[in-house]
Amino acid sequence: MSVDSKKWPPGPKGLPYLGVALDLRRDSLGTLLRAAREYGDLVSLRVMGLGRILINRPEYIQQLLIMEHAKLHKSKLTKMAVGPLLGQGLLISEGDFWRKQRRLAQPAFHRSRVNAYSPVMVDCAAGRMKEWRDGETRDMAEEMMKLTLEVAVQTLFGTSLAKDAENIGKAMTFLMRRSLQLARSPFKIPVTWPTAANRRYRRDLDYMDSLVYRIIEERKKTGGAGRNDLLTMLMAAMNEDGSRMTPKQLRDETMTLFLAGHETTALALGWTWYLLSENPQAEGKLHEELAGVLRGAPAGVADLERLPYLHAVVSESLRLYPPAYMLARANIAPVSVGEYEIPEGTTILSSQWVTHRDARYFEQPEAFRPERWMDGLEDRLAGGTYYPFGDGPRRCIGQGFALLELGLVVARIAQRFRFKLVPGHPVVPEPLVTLRAKYGIRMTIHARS
Repeated sequence: MSVDSKKWPPGPKGLPYLGVALDLRRDSLGTLLRAAREYGDLVSLRVMGLGRILINRPEYIQQLLIMEHAKLHKSKLTKMAVGPLLGQGLLISEGDFWRKQRRLAQPAFHRSRVNAYSPVMVDCAAGRMKEWRDGETRDMAEEMMKLTLEVAVQTLFGTSLAKDAENIGKAMTFLMRRSLQLARSPFKIPVTWPTAANRRYRRDLDYMDSLVYRIIEERKKTGGAGRNDLLTMLMAAMNEDGSRMTPKQLRDETMTLFLAGHETTALALGWTWYLLSENPQAEGKLHEELAGVLRGAPAGVADLERLPYLHAVVSESLRLYPPAYMLARANIAPVSVGEYEIPEGTTILSSQWVTHRDARYFEQPEAFRPERWMDGLEDRLAGGTYYPFGDGPRRCIGQGFALLELGLVVARIAQRFRFKLVPGHPVVPEPLVTLRAKYGIRMTIHARS
């Protein structure tokens, strides 16, 4: 959408034609924060001659994500960044097709079914901890990727891919970085050109495809009798007309759940260990609660209700470092927001990174203070203020799964170990498709006596 509309929200001018493109490329999180604090609830961001709108007011966010969600589709940038990897999975499919796929997938995420996966989550945490030694240094971002990968594979496929974990992790990291580079670049080099990066991109994408299709084919041959994994449920799900998902649909949904169930939860765990390391008082309170309630036993589903400080730690970590740090939509029809009429085809942004750091809603917004959640804050906050899993009909289908895994894994690991950031190690948020730590999170492991 051209920026020469008659009535348009204020915002930074930036450079001729480029607008704030270079600022976003250098420091997108800082640029969004500064724009919101300087220009308010609706900000115009000119990028490459096009206008984008950043929305920072909770009631506007609720309006667009809930009341007028049918007018918004995933943005072109989002589809370019994750489309090759996720196909027409739930994350980016639209309209009737999305609704049909969501109905098919929803039963797999019923609370009782998700709770049944809790032993897998605890066992995977125990398995990862067996490899750690007191005093050694590890990249906890990488360790959490390995852990949640095993959880995702066991719950999604009902098998283990432990020997493939390192290759899967490397492939997913490269695919996300490369996809976003291609989507953001003003010079669109075709992925068919035989550059070194394009050849690796194709190779890693083929590797992930072959992995998923192989498991789907094996499941078809062996059947799903006695299995409770998500893939079996997706394969058995039936539309009202009696049809089932095609192999391509199964691949897309499986890849979407694989990425969402592995990547985002791992990031939330890594950021949690970093925040606890930097806030020893909070870490001490968490350990005291776990010791008093669990007395050394692993936490189960029922125990989580008796661990309010654990819940507060997870909530505060998701506030400060939300793995899904921004939502980007394109309106397929004009929408009125506040005093502005936003023309069809505009990219509309809302950023959890920005809203979760708004001093109007969170006292000392940059501080890690789990205590803020201990007196019912979540219930008092207006909708659109705190939304780490999105909101509205397209809220993350795996929210319950992710929160259960976060609670059980943090509880189990924190009972046995504490972590200290290696002095001088830079922890830099890297906003790719998700919010990663650019240089990892290198920490010294300390076993608890």
